[in-house]
This record gives sequence, structure tokens and C-alpha cells, in this order.
Amino acid sequence: MASLRLFDTYERRIREFEPLHPDQGVGLYACGPTVYNFAHLGNLRTYLFEDLLRRTLEMAGYRVNHVMNVTDVGHLTSDADTGEDKMEVGARRTGMSAWELAEFYADAFREDLVRLNVKPPSVWCKATDHIRDQIEFIEDLEAKGYTYRTSDGVYFNSRKLNNYGYLARLDVEGLKAGARVDQGERQFVTDFALWKFSAPGESRQMEWDSPWGVGFPGWHIECSAMSARYLGDFFDIHCGGKDHIPIHHTNEIAQTEASRGTRLANFWLHGYFLELGDEKMAKSSGEFLRLETIMERDYHPLVYRYFCLQAHYRSELAFSWEGLTSAQTALQRLYEAAYSWGAPSEVSDDYLARFQGHLYEDLNIPRALAVAWELIRSDEDPAVKKATLLVFDDIFGLDIDQWRPTEVSIPVEVEQLVAAREAARADRQWQRADELREEVRALGYVIEDSREGSVIKPA
Repeated sequence: MASLRLFDTYERRIREFEPLHPDQGVGLYACGPTVYNFAHLGNLRTYLFEDLLRRTLEMAGYRVNHVMNVTDVGHLTSDADTGEDKMEVGARRTGMSAWELAEFYADAFREDLVRLNVKPPSVWCKATDHIRDQIEFIEDLEAKGYTYRTSDGVYFNSRKLNNYGYLARLDVEGLKAGARVDQGERQFVTDFALWKFSAPGESRQMEWDSPWGVGFPGWHIECSAMSARYLGDFFDIHCGGKDHIPIHHTNEIAQTEASRGTRLANFWLHGYFLELGDEKMAKSSGEFLRLETIMERDYHPLVYRYFCLQAHYRSELAFSWEGLTSAQTALQRLYEAAYSWGAPSEVSDDYLARFQGHLYEDLNIPRALAVAWELIRSDEDPAVKKATLLVFDDIFGLDIDQWRPTEVSIPVEVEQLVAAREAARADRQWQRADELREEVRALGYVIEDSREGSVIKPA
């Protein structure tokens, strides 16, 4: 079996993966949603990539301890630690309490994952359930001299670390020279909030007592604290979208290096963006593409899953309705082919080896998908094709074995014409067979021929 190789953002190269503690399985932490609104399609592409990674690890024989956080406090409207908490803003927008808002959108997010056949994490961890863990982490940073206080909070002193920003290869001095934003009382442009104080006279729904005063945690501290709680100070893989590289993940690493002496994870993997033309993606616009949006246009959620399988996770993927329709057509053909093969038998070792060879080379799913289509079009025994494709579907997650054709009531007149056409074909009366096909089409039905027989469908 080919070894599993993954691109590590921290080292900027593809490395052979080996678990840090083979007897304990693979520790995988994925940055989860900030639950102030619905997830958009771009968000969901990241979780599809992480599901692909998890399924690949499992195919390679590893047990995966998959931890995902839910950010229900502390994520401000600006990455520069200014503005309001997104949860408080969302509560005003909807009329719900911040707690109700968090529960509502967390449930909606989980439902999206179910629709997309994304495996649930082993552990869901909410920021608001781990305030004590975050406070203790900050206390440790304070004791080691990495913090300072301002009038609005406790901040991490990024200049105390010689290699701050290595993950993103940040030009820290260049950032200082080019800073165009108001730093407030921050001592340096890359310093970030660990704990924010509730403003005097402010009515916040989510706030807690702390050694520094009443307030709430910053965004970055939750992931360092909760990943350490469930996976330890140095675990196998940390995932997220590529937008997390320069700030959120950079700051997670800084906190953990200062407190625990590690870079948090042995591998850092990042999924790339879904790009749009005229469609909206940003939640701040108030109108954006959701999974519900495509379902309203009669696309099954797994069509979007297939659409995303067509691009490597480290490449941008351009969304279009035409592209989604093409994915729908391809998925339908895949389902129909697999269904027509009947019961599975044994798996083709050759096709499986080629499939895994691409998959284990940094999750090259487009090439693995191409192997699947080569299998579909091959002269292999149908039962072998079925068995092999079902193994592939452990990665694809398309529920191939569960698909059934829609029951269509075919009029007797059409069935008679099809039977006459079959007889004409058996007698090699090709012109008559073509004429009968056109008569069937005129009645609103089409005939699709294959080596397994003819299928009648509404036109």
C-alpha cells in the first residue's frame, strides 16, 4: 500500500504522514463555524475537504479522533480585535438572544453536514463551555511574561516570539511600516486580544468574571485551549480554510509556542476558496449562497459534494450554475451505471491500487475520480466494477449503493413501441428501430441503450 503524503503549510512541502502516537490514533482538529449566521457554500467546501481527509485517514487504516470547535463567543467583526462580537450583532439582527442564536445556527450547520454526508466529529466543543480552560491558558501566558493589559483587554505580546508569523511567512517589519489601521492601545500591529473587557455601561449577553475583570475571551485562544484539552499540546493535524493562515492559525501557534513550547500540530492543512462570479458569498452582505439555495433549484446536496470532488483541495474552485448542472449530470450517470451492475463481487486490486495511489498523494481526488470513471467505462465484469466503486465511495461519500431510480409510470402505448423497437433491432431492421425511437420521443419519452439493456425515461 502506498504511504500517505500530505502538504504541510507550516513547512510548505509534501511530507510523509505518520501519526505521533499510533496506539492512540490520529488527532485531528478542525476550526468549526462561528454560529452567527448560516454557513455559505464556500464555508462548506472547507468541511468537505476535511471530511475527505478524515475518510482517507480511515481508509489508510487509522482511527481518527476528530475534534471540531463551535465559536459561539469572542469572534469580533474585525480581525484587528475591533468592532462588536459577531454573536451580539447577530442577536440584534434576528431578535433572538445570543444563546438562542448560537443554538439555532449550530443546528443548521449540523444539518448541512448531514445533507452533504460529512461525518460528524468525535467531539463538538463550544467556546462558551470552555471559558475556564481559556482563562487558565491566558493565566499561564501571563505568568510567562507574554501578555500586557490595556483599557479594553489583555493582549498577547507577539514581539516576544522570534518566529511569530512563520506559518504565513509574514513580513512582520513590513506590516509595521505599512500599518494603516488604528492599533488602539496595542503595542504592535500583530498583537492580539486574549481577553476583552466588557465596556463600561455595555449590556452584553455573554460575559464572565476573570482575574482581569468581567469580559469574554478573544477568538484565537479558544482553539489553543480546546485542542489542548482534547488532543494534547502537540497533535497530528490541524485544518481550516486558507483564510485562517495569516491571523487565526498564526495566533493559535503563537499562543501555544509561548505556553506549551510546541507549534500545536505536526501538520497544518488548509482548504482553498470557492470563487464566484456575480454570486454573493460573504455573510456580511446579508444575501449569500447557502446549501438551501441550490436545493431550492432542485439540486441534491450531494451534487455539490460531487462538484467539489472535481478540484484539488489546494486549488481555487470556480462556482457556476452551469458547472453544478454538469456535476448533476455526471453524478446521475454514475448512479445509473452502478445500479445497472447488480450485486457486487470482489474488488479489483489494480483499480484500487491506482485509486489509492492518487488519493494518498496529498488527497488528489480529481485523479482518483478519473480512475473511477475509467473503471466505469472499462470491460471489467460488472460485479467487480460495482464492488470496486463501492470501496471508492468510502471516500467519495456519494451514497452510491443507496441510490434507486425514480419510479416512472410508462404508458402502455410507449411500452408497446419499445417492445416493437427491440424486435426490430433483433431482426436488424435499423431504420424501423430508429423510426420507433422517434415515435417514443414524440410521446415525451427517450430510450437510452446500454450493453445491459434499454432504459425508458421521461424526455
